[in-house]
Amino acid sequence: MDSLAGEILQDYKRTNKRQFIIIIVILVMWFITIGYLVYLLNDVGTYEDTIEIENVSQIDNSHIKIGDDTWEKLE
Repeated sequence: MDSLAGEILQDYKRTNKRQFIIIIVILVMWFITIGYLVYLLNDVGTYEDTIEIENVSQIDNSHIKIGDDTWEKLE
């Protein structure tokens, strides 16, 4: 293995091993990125929309709920 051909084969072997490791690292990072994107897209839909009401007394059977407390309209 002291010949030029043997040295070239060893260099190719090292290069192929490095390229394989780099490709595996890139694939893992790509899957992590896709997983995080899917997590974000699923997480966005969990928030509730809020609306502002200026005059609650004009709405029939209205209730206001803040946290665990509920206030009903008095008639």
